Amino acid sequence: MAAYAIGYLTLRNSDWVAEYSAHMPALAKKHGGKPLAKEAPVVLEGSPLMSETQIIVEFPSMEHAQAWYDDPAHAPLKKLRQGGADFSMVLLNGL
Repeated sequence: MAAYAIGYLTLRNSDWVAEYSAHMPALAKKHGGKPLAKEAPVVLEGSPLMSETQIIVEFPSMEHAQAWYDDPAHAPLKKLRQGGADFSMVLLNGL
C-alpha cells in the first residue's frame, strides 16, 4: 500500500537549497519515492496554520518511506534543511 510523506516548509534562508536539491531527488528515488507536489498551499476552508510550501512524496509502502528517512545519506540533508528552514513532516498510509 502506498505511503505519503508530507512536508511543511518555511524558509529562513536559501543557502542550503541548491545542495539539498542536488541530492534529495536521487535519494527519494532510491527508496521508490515519487514527488507529487511542491507548492504553496491554497486554503479552501477554515484558517489552518500554513507553511510557505508543502511537499508530498509518494512511496510504495510505509517501510520504503521509513527506509528513505533513516538512510544514512539522508542525515546530512536533514541537517542542511534544519539549518535553513522550519520543517515538519508526517507520514500517511494510502487507502
